[in-house]
Amino acid sequence: MKQLYTLTTAILLFVVHQQGHSQTCGIAQGNPATYGTNNVWLAYLYTGQTLNSSNYQGYFTAGVAASPNFNTTFTGSNTFTPNGCTINTTNFSVRYRLTQSFANGTYSITVGGDDGYRFSTDGGNTWTINNWSDHSYQTTTITVTLNGSYNFVLEFYQNGGTAQVSFNIAQVCMGSGSQTTYGTGNVWIGYIYQGMNFQTYKGSVTEGSASSPFFDESFGNPGGSNSNTFNTNTCAVTTYQFSAIYMLKQTMSAGNYTFTVGGDDGFRFSIDGGNTWVINKWNDQSYTTATYSTWLAAGTYNTVLEYYQNGGYDRITYNNTFTSLPVTVSDWSATLEPGNNALLKWTTTHAVNFDHFTIQRSTDEENFDDIATITAKPDSLSTEPYSYTDQFNYEGKVYYRLKMVDHDGVAGYSNIVELPMHENSGSNARIYPTMVDNGQITVDVPALVAQARFELYDMNGRKLLAQDWASLQGRRQISLTANGHLAAGAYIARLIDNQTVLAKQIIIIK
Repeated sequence: MKQLYTLTTAILLFVVHQQGHSQTCGIAQGNPATYGTNNVWLAYLYTGQTLNSSNYQGYFTAGVAASPNFNTTFTGSNTFTPNGCTINTTNFSVRYRLTQSFANGTYSITVGGDDGYRFSTDGGNTWTINNWSDHSYQTTTITVTLNGSYNFVLEFYQNGGTAQVSFNIAQVCMGSGSQTTYGTGNVWIGYIYQGMNFQTYKGSVTEGSASSPFFDESFGNPGGSNSNTFNTNTCAVTTYQFSAIYMLKQTMSAGNYTFTVGGDDGFRFSIDGGNTWVINKWNDQSYTTATYSTWLAAGTYNTVLEYYQNGGYDRITYNNTFTSLPVTVSDWSATLEPGNNALLKWTTTHAVNFDHFTIQRSTDEENFDDIATITAKPDSLSTEPYSYTDQFNYEGKVYYRLKMVDHDGVAGYSNIVELPMHENSGSNARIYPTMVDNGQITVDVPALVAQARFELYDMNGRKLLAQDWASLQGRRQISLTANGHLAAGAYIARLIDNQTVLAKQIIIIK
C-alpha cells in the first residue's frame, strides 16, 4: 500500500506540473499568424515565456486607427483577459503583429519593455532590436529608412514583477540636397546635423554677410538649455549633441592673415577644403578661441569650419585680420643645386617704398634664423628677379621663408618653401656619429678653413654649446657635456666657416 500511495502521489504532482505550464485554452480566439492593419496591432498572448503554440490563450489589440504607438502596463489584479482565457501576468509572453505601409523617409522606432523584448521589420526573420533578457523597464531606439509595406513583429515576455511593453514610431525630419556646396560672397553655408559626428542631416543655414564673413552664433540658446531647438531651412535641430559644417569660398588678396575661431565645445578650421586642420580644438570645453597666422598668395580658398556641441552652452565664432604685404612676391622657390647648395629664387612686382628682404632658414619649420639680407632694387611696378644661394649642408628637410620690410618698417612674410637636403660626403667636412652614446662628437675638416665655429642646439632652437677656432683642419673631438648633462633625444649640430654651414641632426642615447 505504501508503494501504491507513493506512485499515485508522483503521478498527481506530474499532472499538476504539466497543467501549470500548458494551460490549454479551449476558448482562445484569433489566428496567431494574422497581422493587424490600419495602425492596429493584433497581439497574441501565451502562458510562459517561450511563445509556445500549445500555450496560446487568445488575442487582444494595441494601437488605434490614428497611431500604432502604445504603452501597456499589465497591472490590476495580476490577471489579464484577452479574447480567450484569463492569464496570470507574472509569467507570460506576447507576439504583436502589424502590416503597415510607409512613405519613403527616415523613421525613429523606440521599443521598451520589462522584461525582454525584440522587434523585427521583416516578419521575425531578423531582429533589428533584441533585448531578450530579464530587466527592469528599458527602451531601445533605432533609426531606419522605410519605403513601402512592412510586416512588423514585436515580441515580449514577462518573468515576475512589473509587466510593461511599449512601441513608438515617428518620422524623422531630414534635410535634403547637397551638403558639399560652398558659400560665396562672404556668406557661409552651414550644414546642421543631429549627433556630434554629423549623423542626421537636418538642413542648412547661412552665416556672415555680403560685407563680412565674420559671425558669432549661439543657436538661439544663450541659457545653455539642452532642450532648446534651432531651425534650419528644413528641420529643427535640438541643441544638445549636435554638429555643424560651415563652408565658404573666400577670395583673398596676397598678404598676412590671422584667423581666429572660437567654440563651446569642439571646433576645427581648414583653408584647403578640410584636407588639413590649421586650427584643431576638437574636444569638450567651455568657450575658447584659437588663432592661426600665415601668408597667403592671392587667390580663392576653400575654407571649412566644423563644430560640435555636447550639452550646455552653444557658441561658434569666426573672424580674420589682414595685413597687406609691402611688396608682391611671386615664383618663390627653392631648388637643390650641385654641391648640395640651395638656390632660392623669387620675383617682385609693385615694389614701391620697399627696403629689403631677410632670408630665413629653419630645420623644424617653427624656429627660423636670419641667414642673409637682400637690399631691394629701386621702386618698380614691373617684374624684378632675385636669387640667393645658401651653402648649407644638412641631412634632412630645410625650410625657407622671406621676411619683407618696407621703408616704414612694416614687415610681412612669404609662404614657407621646403627643400630636402643630404649631408655632403667625400672630401667635404663631416660631423659624426649620428647616434652619440659617450657624450663626444667628431668634426672632420679635410681642407684648412679659417674662423670655424661649432654649435649645438636643442629642437626648440636653444643654443646649448659653442666652440670657436681661428683655423681648423683634420679631426677634432668635442665634448657635448662640457656645459652639463644633456638628456637623451634629438639635437642639431652645426659646423660653420666663412663660406659654408654644415648642419646635422644627432641623437644622444643613454
